[in-house]
Amino acid sequence: MKIIFDAMNCGLGNNGGSLTVIKSANALVNLGHDVTIVDTGKNQHTWTQLEAKHLIVKSVDEVPIADIVIATGYHTVKTTLEMPEHCGLKAHWMRGWELWQMSEDEIIEKVLDVPTVKFVNSICLKDKLLEHGFDSYIVRPGYDFDELYNKDMVDDNIWLGGLYNTRHKTKRTDWVIDSARILREQYGNVRLVMFGVNKNPNIEDIDFYLEQPKYSRKNVLYNIADIWLSATELEGLHIVAAEAMLTKCPVVGTDTPMSGMQDYLIDNETGLVSRNNFNSFVECVETLMLDIEKRKEFGKNAREKVLSLGSREDNMKKFVELMESLC
Repeated sequence: MKIIFDAMNCGLGNNGGSLTVIKSANALVNLGHDVTIVDTGKNQHTWTQLEAKHLIVKSVDEVPIADIVIATGYHTVKTTLEMPEHCGLKAHWMRGWELWQMSEDEIIEKVLDVPTVKFVNSICLKDKLLEHGFDSYIVRPGYDFDELYNKDMVDDNIWLGGLYNTRHKTKRTDWVIDSARILREQYGNVRLVMFGVNKNPNIEDIDFYLEQPKYSRKNVLYNIADIWLSATELEGLHIVAAEAMLTKCPVVGTDTPMSGMQDYLIDNETGLVSRNNFNSFVECVETLMLDIEKRKEFGKNAREKVLSLGSREDNMKKFVELMESLC
């Protein structure tokens, strides 16, 4: 297939959304498909090498022939709709409920109530679209099974892990840090490991921090953690917690509707799901801290659950079958 991902006026940068597009495009190329990312500027993403074509254009008239063109972000929907007929089927792969880009009313008007085929990456996004009367197809990006795995690291301390992100308050990084501080004050042997795109914030409560780690270092970091804390409340398919699960690290999340973890975080099976308030969240973390057998059981289940969701290659093969049926 000839597949175009539309990144016009949106671009590619060092963020989870761009990473998903690039890794998906690379997987499709490796499966033998002709994949182009059309853009209006230079590729600013440095985490992963892009194997698909990256074409910088000034207007939609310069976009080549394709079977399907896929909007990658809310602000690319407009240009996708303007693409010439030779670009094929017009679709949108929604990977978040982007309230940081526009209001909910604008999302309905400019993103949902337009003639594109809607792909989503998670259960919670599919449910969100249904809530507004729009159907969609779930297309998960898959995971890097060969890069994230358990190393059976042992420590006398209880290590909590979390993502450090201050750009989006909805990640609720403060819940992670405050939980670690409270439990450390109570039990003493609690430590906190975090990573993020930011430079080391040098916060006293963070015992070990990595800035933009590569997969090899990230794998070590996930293995240090005994419990991964993910209080995020506005996601599509939350990547980080699933990655932690691949190293047999159980997760504590919340029951917020847009946690982005409904696909793999099963309460009392792969981790614990708290009520959507801080006190309940801390109580769940404490429960797992005090029960090493539960941590082992949930960790084993966690890896198996994420493995069941498929690799990048598995999911891109399914994506191609879906696109071929629609084109």
